[in-house]
Amino acid sequence: MLNKQLFPLLLICIAVPWPMVAEDVTITCNLVYSSLEPCLGYVLGGGLSVPSECCGGIKSLLSTGYTIDDRQSACKCIKSAGSNANEAQVNRAATLPRICKTNVPFKISPHVDCSKVN
Repeated sequence: MLNKQLFPLLLICIAVPWPMVAEDVTITCNLVYSSLEPCLGYVLGGGLSVPSECCGGIKSLLSTGYTIDDRQSACKCIKSAGSNANEAQVNRAATLPRICKTNVPFKISPHVDCSKVN
């Protein structure tokens, strides 16, 4: 299990669009956390580059979230984890979708309303 201090990175999950494929997939917080773990170093401490494993984890997670319920579930996991994030960590997390060349359908924020994620 990841240290709760490491969760701010998970805000990035809410920043990328999810494929709209009809399947019964359930996104768990464990899946979210493990997919985004390679991004933690960058989000927590900054640095000059984002590891390729980070972008791969984001893309892998995105390919799993097929339904609105999946995306809202992932959002809730990230929002809960990000409640301990400081502003610098949130800002670094917000840069990851651009760095990883993904689209951002809504603002990355610990105040996001996950019920509006679609």
